[in-house]
Amino acid sequence: MSGHLFALVDVNNFYVSCERVFDPRLEGRPVVVLSNNDGCVVARSAEAKALGIRTGAPWFKLAPEAERHGLVARSSNYELYGDMSARAMEVIGRFGAWQEIYSIDESFLGLPAGDEAAAVEAAGTVREAVRRQVGLPVCVGVAPSKTLAKFANHVAKNNPGFDGVCSLGSLPAEQLRRLQERLPATEVWGVGRRSGEKLEGLGIGSIADLRDADPAWIRRKFSVVLQRTVLELNGTPCIPPIDERADAHQIMFSRSFSQPVTTAAEMREVMTVYAQSAASRLAARGLRASVVTAFAGTSRFAAGMASNPTVSVPLAAPTADPIEIVRAAVSALGGRVAPDAAYARAGVVLSGLSPADAPQQEELDLFSALGGDDDGHGAAGGAEAGPELSDVLGRVKSRFGQASIGIGRGGLAEPAAWSMRRQFSSPRFTTEWTDLPVVRG
Repeated sequence: MSGHLFALVDVNNFYVSCERVFDPRLEGRPVVVLSNNDGCVVARSAEAKALGIRTGAPWFKLAPEAERHGLVARSSNYELYGDMSARAMEVIGRFGAWQEIYSIDESFLGLPAGDEAAAVEAAGTVREAVRRQVGLPVCVGVAPSKTLAKFANHVAKNNPGFDGVCSLGSLPAEQLRRLQERLPATEVWGVGRRSGEKLEGLGIGSIADLRDADPAWIRRKFSVVLQRTVLELNGTPCIPPIDERADAHQIMFSRSFSQPVTTAAEMREVMTVYAQSAASRLAARGLRASVVTAFAGTSRFAAGMASNPTVSVPLAAPTADPIEIVRAAVSALGGRVAPDAAYARAGVVLSGLSPADAPQQEELDLFSALGGDDDGHGAAGGAEAGPELSDVLGRVKSRFGQASIGIGRGGLAEPAAWSMRRQFSSPRFTTEWTDLPVVRG
């Protein structure tokens, strides 16, 4: 990463922006996205924030006044958000020497140092490309360190005059200092409320104060982590690479290859390893996933064919089973690997997360109920019927949609009463054949 500037690309109001891509009527309106079972607010548009709506607000309290305020609610659409995130990250990754995906809506990007005008132009190009090709609005902050890039992104997002792009190298020193003096130290990446209170007690209230503090003294009083923050605020990059990050909405395992992957067989091996790593992290956090997204990409700077497949697979039920997750990830990219492409990176994203100990209704196994002895020989045709049945189900769903056929409850048209409530859910515009947008002349 030496010799590069850090650009932090962040999607504005990610969940709401995903909804607006396919429903332009939501532009300019207050919109909230709700948690599982439409319980409480997990994401807000700028207009909803202006109404004083807070994250975590119960929907049943907001619903009576929603019509009066023009407030629109959407149920969490994990399939859509996971797929849109993968699409945005793939586009962002085309424009840097390296990429570190930090969360579902944030990515660090390496831009060449030494030419400030070129860096600003590249940041603007990234912003325009994501908007044009994916439909999502982003802001870009450019700086010599990750912490400063986070700060620059904050400036770009909260000051319309920057038009979504802020490169600290373009700001006069006095203007930069005024910006840092106006913001509290808790606005710095990694400085929490408790650390902020302790810093305040020591006379360090603003970002400028923290930047000017003695790093060795900060280490004695706090930790080496906060010492690194001070160094980063002074332009010394010292936060190691972050190839993957888990947040409240997803778990991601992503890596660049030491040498290009060029065959489908190699990519299957990659997906097997990456999916197991993601599944291990899922289990370690006591969670289950509902959607598996697999992606791969060639280098923008390499000669030859460009290929950037991304596929999201909704699981039959939330699971942490590594076998199911590996199977989904491997099958996701099956047939999507171009034979003449040299892939430089790949990853697996698990989204639609829920606690592993949450109640889950088991599906009724109708085929087992049809009969059969303990040796597995019965009406369904024994062990050999499994693959054949699976193939039939796959072909029917491929032709008529995911809800057309299934085993047990999956074969019934009406969802069970215990199914997750998604009263305000938008269609799965990018991951379900029956939900694809239709354009009419």
